Amino acid sequence: MYIESKADGLTGEAHIGRVTFSKTGRTIYYQGEEFRSLKGQGFKSNYYKVSTGEPYWISGPRKDGVDRLYGEAVPVLIDGDVRTEYWTEIRGRPDRIEESISNQ
Repeated sequence: MYIESKADGLTGEAHIGRVTFSKTGRTIYYQGEEFRSLKGQGFKSNYYKVSTGEPYWISGPRKDGVDRLYGEAVPVLIDGDVRTEYWTEIRGRPDRIEESISNQ
């Protein structure tokens, strides 16, 4: 999934990483943190981090790599445990499998 913090504005730190979902799908778990759905009530965000209340945008990663809301060319960090899957299955770019940052 694509996970971007919106705590400091429209563009924040972003990751491509593996998440798990609760049975209802309203809660997402990522790196030991819990994120709950804003049920359409967020401004440029769709989840919030339960421990801090900070807003986040969480969505499936795009094949073209333009995951940021406004297409900003700000690097996105790719977690090591999903790097191979991301570059080969999602982006179709096995030649970039060693890269841990996506700039689109």
